[in-house]
Amino acid sequence: MSVRAPDVANRIVLDEKEMPTRWYNIQADLPFPGSPPLHPGTRQPIGPQDLAPLFPMELIKQEVSQERYIDIPQPVQEALRLWRPTPLMRATRLERELKTTAKIYYKYEGVSPPGSHKPNTAVAQAFYNKAEGTKRLATETGAGQWGSALAFAARIFDLECMVYMVRISYEQKPYRKSMMQVWGATVVPSPSELTNAGRKIRAEHPDSTGSLGIAISEAVEDAATRDDTKYSLGSVLNHVLMHQTIIGEEAMVQMERAGAMPDLVVGCVGGGSNFSGLAFPFLRDRLQGKTRTRFLAVEPDACPSITRGKYTYDFGDTGEMTPLVKMHTLGHGFIPDGIHAGGLRYHGMAPLVSALVDHGFIDGVAYPQRTVFDAAVQFARTEGTIPAPESAHAIRAVIDEAVKARERGESPVILFNLSGHGLLDLAAYDAYFAGTLSDVALSETRIKELVGAL
Repeated sequence: MSVRAPDVANRIVLDEKEMPTRWYNIQADLPFPGSPPLHPGTRQPIGPQDLAPLFPMELIKQEVSQERYIDIPQPVQEALRLWRPTPLMRATRLERELKTTAKIYYKYEGVSPPGSHKPNTAVAQAFYNKAEGTKRLATETGAGQWGSALAFAARIFDLECMVYMVRISYEQKPYRKSMMQVWGATVVPSPSELTNAGRKIRAEHPDSTGSLGIAISEAVEDAATRDDTKYSLGSVLNHVLMHQTIIGEEAMVQMERAGAMPDLVVGCVGGGSNFSGLAFPFLRDRLQGKTRTRFLAVEPDACPSITRGKYTYDFGDTGEMTPLVKMHTLGHGFIPDGIHAGGLRYHGMAPLVSALVDHGFIDGVAYPQRTVFDAAVQFARTEGTIPAPESAHAIRAVIDEAVKARERGESPVILFNLSGHGLLDLAAYDAYFAGTLSDVALSETRIKELVGAL
């Protein structure tokens, strides 16, 4: 087991000068070959020019890079210092309530201006687009964390921003829309009437609540049909996950200072960015055989891509406009139910996360909605911070693991990513206390129908 953490190390904050100046690229250390993205038309491996209409060339290079570390540009560092380094906290009050022998730490990403981990990649993407002459960015957003992060980043680098927000979240989370508008973005509910993809869905399903897959189709179409616009994605892609590794690089230094390197690293997963951001720097040592750290990715029962999906090539969007990538998927036609963890309602998973799951380096677990909110409320009542519904999935797993440790008489060090606060998700908490929050689970029959079409 790891070295015991001193009780005084309940909050570890790095100096601004200690913020990492390089991103970690896990592709350099994978002990297995990657699976190349395929062109949506030819089904052949794509080249850089195939992605040029959507992304700036520097991000395309990062997507396929095998360099272990990539320098963070100075303007991006300056933007990140608005809130970084972020604190590492010891959840001692939660430990006492659980009567656990485990030591629980969390990296708190809710201190960013938009309130989540998402600006870690948003500012990088905005910078590279601006440097290559892009005038406007188009994107999708589920719960609104990514849309608000890109709106914030676009304002910093003087870019226009167009956001297609999944309709159910547009209705459930109006203040996320307000945040985007404050930073100058245009926000529309998806499916919309602004794109062919949106109009097609609305014609077939007038009451569609939307999905990330649909919103991605709209944003990709928007970018592909305008010379001044590029597409920006908040999760899934390799370069996005790499930008998030600043979380784990900071956490490694902080955990070393706490004298408590983790036995278990936990994060929620929708597309995989916040989990990867924390986990990948710790996975570096696991891949090199230096540690036996466990990694646990937590998803909702309503959208269980890792735990019940199929590992195969699939489109990243509903309209079949994106390249096909090999990932755990429920099928690109999947329209998830309107659970409140909008950031986890995605049919697929980051290819890097999926490959690491397939090779046994990451485990997955899924939870129903109400037990996740049980954990969120327990955490808020002990530690004070109200977590985002997405982050609460990680908390649920951490509590369960801590209880198991108590029952086994073990004392593991557990680290998780509190990827955002829930102050704009209080309507979901209202539903929880009113007893109207329902559990949603996919039937095996439905999953077989969805993946059987791939």
